Amino acid sequence: MANTAKKDRVAVWDVDSISRPVVALSASMVSKDWEQASHQHRKAQLLYSVRGILNCEIEEGVWIVPPQCAVWIPGGLSHATRGSGETECYCLFVEPDAAPDLPQSCCTIGVSPLLRELLLKAAGFSGDTVNVAREDRLIATLLDELSAAPVEDLHLPMPRDTRLRRLAEMLLADPALKVSVREWATRIGMSERSMSRLLLQEIGMSFGRWRRQLHVIVSLQRMTKGESVQSVALELGYEGPSGFITMFRKTVGKPPVQYLSARSASALIAGALPVPSILFPDDL
Repeated sequence: MANTAKKDRVAVWDVDSISRPVVALSASMVSKDWEQASHQHRKAQLLYSVRGILNCEIEEGVWIVPPQCAVWIPGGLSHATRGSGETECYCLFVEPDAAPDLPQSCCTIGVSPLLRELLLKAAGFSGDTVNVAREDRLIATLLDELSAAPVEDLHLPMPRDTRLRRLAEMLLADPALKVSVREWATRIGMSERSMSRLLLQEIGMSFGRWRRQLHVIVSLQRMTKGESVQSVALELGYEGPSGFITMFRKTVGKPPVQYLSARSASALIAGALPVPSILFPDDL
């Protein structure tokens, strides 16, 4: 088991040197916070969280991975990842030509019980040649399930325009700051109309929707670490929990307690399964 101190940097596994076109590995109970510096590899990657919150950052946005979800990262895409609190995760690495219907862009996806079981089973492959045909059939089914997995709207798109990027950085630095759209536009040297139009053009969201998405991401990170709905609501600038709960339900589809309870129940089921290997060995 690999235990790392807070903010330790996790070395990059050289997945492209593995000859198999599809390979699954696991990282068991990396304690506290860890991070992987920006890197890229030829193989695409599925990063699945059994426990804890994972983040994936690329130039175009930030993806959050709550328990029982996964982030899909296309091959050749530079990305940085990190875990908040105690995490348990699995990775699937896939050669670009291994399956035709996999996502072409970064996205957060829901993981069904069948897909989870297939992923955990694949992580236990020994690498010998005795059961190659059986393992190939399981991998083919895994890729079919992955192609059909639902995409979940749990990411924060990042604009390319330097002025909008500055706006994003200010909001990320202080998500609770209560400032009107007009004031935000003034701070970055734009008119309110121009800022709103450019945001829609670059990220496909209004300012209000973008800010709500940010609040969902921040709140999931904090609630997963044990903070109450009320304290998170107040920290994000809401007058009380009711307004925050309404925002969360409109954005995610469920109130926060119900959303996290469903994830926790699934995590308990998955946590009862053995962890066959470790993605980040102690000597890296």
